[in-house]
Amino acid sequence: MNLIRTMMGAGPLSIRELARRLGRGVERIHEDVHALLNVGLLESTDDESFECPYAVVHVNFTLTAADPTE
Repeated sequence: MNLIRTMMGAGPLSIRELARRLGRGVERIHEDVHALLNVGLLESTDDESFECPYAVVHVNFTLTAADPTE
């Protein structure tokens, strides 16, 4: 959620810049950005940057507790 919030309205950002802003590793940001690209929430630009073209994002999901025996 922080990644999406950081990107909304910020214009194109590189993975390295996102990692810097969020205080996270480049590899993890790369994974998250590509997952969000795959579901259509982000767009890539010609200069290997990414952006969230939406001013508002509504998220609706269900979380289930993990099974501690697994």
